[in-house]
Amino acid sequence: MSQIRLDKYLSEAGTGTRSQVKEYLKKGRVTVNGVLIKKPDIKICPETDQVFLDKIRVLPLSLAYYMFHKPAGCITAASNGKEPTVMDYFKNAPEKDLSPVGRLDKDTEGFLLVTNDGALNHFLLSPRRHVEKTYFAEVDGKLLKDAPQRFALGLDIGDDKPTLPARLEILSEDAMKCRILLTLKEGRFHQVKRMVEAVGGQVVYLKRISFGSIPLDENLPKGEYRRLTEEEISILRAQAGKDQEHGNE
Repeated sequence: MSQIRLDKYLSEAGTGTRSQVKEYLKKGRVTVNGVLIKKPDIKICPETDQVFLDKIRVLPLSLAYYMFHKPAGCITAASNGKEPTVMDYFKNAPEKDLSPVGRLDKDTEGFLLVTNDGALNHFLLSPRRHVEKTYFAEVDGKLLKDAPQRFALGLDIGDDKPTLPARLEILSEDAMKCRILLTLKEGRFHQVKRMVEAVGGQVVYLKRISFGSIPLDENLPKGEYRRLTEEEISILRAQAGKDQEHGNE
């Protein structure tokens, strides 16, 4: 069974910030399995250990994982006074502290993962994990003949480093238009659009159709969300390497 630092467990359960939790511990307000604990770095097992603050059992907040079919026209942010945001769609969700994993541009549609599992969010976005995302795009312009090879090697898009190798599949093309699938292992600013521009095209429509190995549910309308299945959650955890998380605390 996985273990977690006591102060992290208390904080993620909603009892306070890490600094507040450390004060609780110093003042002798926390027990684990009936034993008074004052050290924040003590490891506990959330599945078996009983944690009490001021004699009240502290249980972890329920974790939620949602697949959201983001429509064009809303920004990926928690709140914004001027424009509609992704999180405006989650006002009636029962869980607290939900946030998107990464972001999609305002005019980009498709699969956006939303969760209150902060650790999973962090691991999925870690550059070391290389979690793949696949996009469908409609493109104006004639792409270079060797565009797939260039994508596979990594492209110079004006950043300090070339992009990581990516997969480009041309679904159809005519004189000045094409439809493509593009799979990336990173998420730089406007990356899909910039990569396509680097090989002679301009993205006019963009949709993320998968996150990791999980495809966007074809029956999920734009602007709606559903909970991930247990199988989908397990896939994400495996791809994030989240089973390693507590060993790194």
